[in-house]
Amino acid sequence: MMKATKRFLCCAVAASTLIATSVFAASWQDSLSSAAGELSKQTSGSQGSTSLSSLTSLLSSNQSLTSNSMNNAAGILEYCAKQKLASVTDTENVKNQVLDKLGLGATEQKKDTNYLDGIQGLLNAKDGQQLNLDTIGNSSLAKQVKTKACDLVLKQGMNFIS
Repeated sequence: MMKATKRFLCCAVAASTLIATSVFAASWQDSLSSAAGELSKQTSGSQGSTSLSSLTSLLSSNQSLTSNSMNNAAGILEYCAKQKLASVTDTENVKNQVLDKLGLGATEQKKDTNYLDGIQGLLNAKDGQQLNLDTIGNSSLAKQVKTKACDLVLKQGMNFIS
């Protein structure tokens, strides 16, 4: 009787795990489908939107989402704070420390094109590409890309000031 009860419990646990996994997979697929639908609407209505495959590849690529200069990284951190894509307190603090270490006071900031690009959401990536965070859209996938970029640039800034 005890073996039968244990066997039943094991089967019940396995079955519930399989069901939960398939529900999670279905909800993930629904999220992707929803993002794709939202993205295709945006793409047809405005220029500059990024395709679903481009956004997906950006999520898997750290190199495309880090800045090629600390000046640009500081600008991106300001953009991220304003867009509430990262912790404002941490982001502002790191940005200010990066600017101090670079010697970019208020006057220099206004002249530095890499910094000015960053505050507009233009990420000058290490791979030589430029990603405009402001025009990739507002789908859930685009927000994930923006958040990941902010997190990576924040880490990049923290490593720079360490």
